[in-house]
Amino acid sequence: MYVLGCLNGGESRTTFERVVDRAVDRLSREGRVGVVRYDATIADGTHESLTLGGDVTYGLGADGDWTASGTGMSVTDALDALATDCDYAVVVGVSGLQYPMLAVGDSVDEREEVIATVSGPGDLDEDELVTALESSEAYETLGSLVARVKRSPRADRAGAIATFTGRVRAKDDPDDARTEYLEFEKYEGVADRRMAALEADLEARDGVLDVELYHRTGIVADGEDIVFVVVLAGHREEAFRTVEDGINRLKDEVPLFKKEVTVEDEFWVHES
Repeated sequence: MYVLGCLNGGESRTTFERVVDRAVDRLSREGRVGVVRYDATIADGTHESLTLGGDVTYGLGADGDWTASGTGMSVTDALDALATDCDYAVVVGVSGLQYPMLAVGDSVDEREEVIATVSGPGDLDEDELVTALESSEAYETLGSLVARVKRSPRADRAGAIATFTGRVRAKDDPDDARTEYLEFEKYEGVADRRMAALEADLEARDGVLDVELYHRTGIVADGEDIVFVVVLAGHREEAFRTVEDGINRLKDEVPLFKKEVTVEDEFWVHES
C-alpha cells in the first residue's frame, strides 16, 4: 500500500478539500483507496497527540462505503488496518509523518517530503502524482504480507504459512546505552533487484509456493518492526526452513546500510 499525505499550506478549506477529493478519485482508478482523517476537535491535532492515541476517523474505499472511528486509535493503527485491503491510503491534515506529501499552498514545513505543490485542483497533474507516489517505499505490515500470500493463485496447495519479524532492540545487555532508533538506507536499484531475485530463488524450491520479503528504510524507532519474511508452503518443514534461509540471505545479499542512534552516540553498523 502506498501512503500519500495531504497538507494545507495556506489555501482555503474548500480548496484543500477539492484537491484531496481529486487525488482520492484519481487513485481509486488504480486500486482500492483508504482515507485517514484526523479529527482535531477531539484532540489538539499535534503529532504527539496522534502518536499517543488521538482519535482517528478513516474511510475504507474511495466511495465511502465503510467508515469507522476508534478512541485511542493512532494514524499508524489506521494505516495498519487499511494495509491488508487497500492499494493506497490518503492521510489528510497530519504533518510530521514519513510519507510523500501533496501540499496545497506553499506554506508547508520544508522538512516534509513534498512530491507535489498546488494552489488548487486545476494545478494537480494526477498522472505525475501517481508516478511519484508509486516510486516511494510501500507501507507494509506483517498482516498485509500474510494477506497477500493467502491470495496467491497457488494458495489451495498450501498447508503452512511461516513468518519472521525483525524489530529494533533497545539493548543487547542491561548496561548498554539505550537505542533510540535505527536509520536504514538502501543501495538504490541494486537492493530492490537483489530482493526480487532472492524471492524468486526461494520460491523455486520444492514445496514453496510464495515468498514475500520486506525491509523498511528511513528511521525506525525502538520497538518498531524492521523486516518481515513470509513464506507460503505446502508443509511446515519447507516453510520454517525457507523463512530462516530468507532472513539470513537477505542480510547477506541485499545492500542495506544501518546507522544506530543511542542516547549517547550514533554510528554506522557494518554487520546488520
